[in-house]
Amino acid sequence: ELGKRAPRWIRDNEVTMCMKCKEPFNALTRRRHHCRACGHVVCWKCSDYKAHLEYDGNKLNKVCKDCYHVIIGCTDSEEKKRKGILEIESAEVSGNSVICSFLQYMEKSKPWQKAWCVIPKHEALVLYMYGAPQDVKALATIPLLGYTVDDAPKSADLPHSFKLTQSKSVHSFAADNEELKQKWLKVIHLAVKGETPECQNE
Repeated sequence: ELGKRAPRWIRDNEVTMCMKCKEPFNALTRRRHHCRACGHVVCWKCSDYKAHLEYDGNKLNKVCKDCYHVIIGCTDSEEKKRKGILEIESAEVSGNSVICSFLQYMEKSKPWQKAWCVIPKHEALVLYMYGAPQDVKALATIPLLGYTVDDAPKSADLPHSFKLTQSKSVHSFAADNEELKQKWLKVIHLAVKGETPECQNE
């Protein structure tokens, strides 16, 4: 259907990086552009292609590299390189996850930051962290097996927070409310013991 019907545009605020080359967006050099064929948010370098789109009366439109190759019928073998562990798309794993939501995250003495956290069904013992729900590359992954869970926040922590600890590595998380925190803890308590948790997504 590529080019035959107008795509659903992914909103600018749903991504923090180009959905093709994975470069982070910033105010100066990385402005957001939309591919007119697939609706993905891409940087200027990745939107530097043009193709005739049927839904727009066969006019030339800005498209991303992937759509360009599909529409003009040429394949790019390099694109078929196997995805690295961090390069699994957030939307791909969120749609098939045990649990996913925004959580506040803190590592060592860095400030708290908001992260889109996902535990996928196919890897129910790994926590993936993304900058936003539509990002195409995870910022980090935490293999949960063997971690200790501390769910009693200290007064200095955010409310509804919990910690994952393993030797010198400490990851702090905070949910928006107690109900969400308990859902995450239910899944994580099983995962740290190597048990596959039940799906918590409504």
